[in-house]
Amino acid sequence: MSKTISKRFAAYPRLDPLGIGQHVSVADLIDQTFLAYNGGRLREAAKLLVEKMLPNDGFIGLSLTGALTPAGLGKSCLIPLMKAGFVDWMVSTGANLYHDLHYGLDMALHQGSPFLDDVELHRDGVIRIYDVLFDYNVLLDTDAFVREVIQGAEFQRPMGTDEFHYLLGQAVWERGKTLKLTDSSVLGTAYECGIPIFTSSPGDSSIGMNVAAMALRDAKLMFDVNRDVNQTAAIVYEAKSTGHKSSVFILGGGSPKNFLLQTEPQIQEVLGIPEKGHDYFLQCTDARPDTGGLSGATPAEAVSWGKVDPDTLPDCVVCYTDSTIALPLLTAYCLSRAKPRPQKRLFYRRDEILDRVRARYLKTGTVTRILTAAKLPSGPAASA
Repeated sequence: MSKTISKRFAAYPRLDPLGIGQHVSVADLIDQTFLAYNGGRLREAAKLLVEKMLPNDGFIGLSLTGALTPAGLGKSCLIPLMKAGFVDWMVSTGANLYHDLHYGLDMALHQGSPFLDDVELHRDGVIRIYDVLFDYNVLLDTDAFVREVIQGAEFQRPMGTDEFHYLLGQAVWERGKTLKLTDSSVLGTAYECGIPIFTSSPGDSSIGMNVAAMALRDAKLMFDVNRDVNQTAAIVYEAKSTGHKSSVFILGGGSPKNFLLQTEPQIQEVLGIPEKGHDYFLQCTDARPDTGGLSGATPAEAVSWGKVDPDTLPDCVVCYTDSTIALPLLTAYCLSRAKPRPQKRLFYRRDEILDRVRARYLKTGTVTRILTAAKLPSGPAASA
């Protein structure tokens, strides 16, 4: 190869894949054979996690959408990541947390087929989530567990969803001990590790439905969504104000993705605190960007909102791959290539962290238009 051509390709490694052998590890498989297309993006995602997001005690927020826990990815992937200190806080759909309870209560879910007769399944009392099957009684028994737990005195007040999930996680963790289960529930593990879990739409799941039912019996439990918005922003501010990186790891998209990302506009645009955006953005999704939906919105688009630091945009990765494929591979890669980290146990610091962002807001924020730190153009639009 001539010197001119060699210089032209100096920044681009030669495609020279490993011949896959019988005993190749998952990490070596990703490093040496996932070289192009979305395989290449998955390799970039794995390296971003291990080389930039995890080092130096960076804060990692994980958002969870899609029916991942009923498919077993809570037990197989999320719990190992949480226990290794690789997840510091989470935003999840309520449905994922509800179906996680089935595993925490030792209820049976089964591998099935997406091509079964749903009229027949309904007649036989079988619930289907694509190719996952379980008895209708699993729903009834899980509902009863939730209602039993939230009758407790500790639930009879307004609270953020992180506190609600901590208390519910404590109950399922204690039930798991009675059942002699180990590492069976994401909620139970979050309780054990002090990892705050938020739900952006607390009424949009069977957990929320049961909370609503108990309200008809005059239960006093109410979700404090204002606290959730400020608490999540406070976690990100805690990371950035103490010199740490703030990273987002997005599985799917939807409301949890936005709730995870809106923390930066809350800090900058609403609270008036100077900030630059999340440092690293990693998303595994099948959503297209051209339909205009948030699920498919790219990190480049997020830069325009202040959600992602423009200086780190080249490091951001979107892998267009089903999370049920990507997450096990990324989990195996991280556990192989990175050492466990001390758990931050952010739940136990929730009041302290919130007080810090409140004090900064009351010092710099306004009720009238925010004097933002962002560089805005001058002219008529600036005074509109």
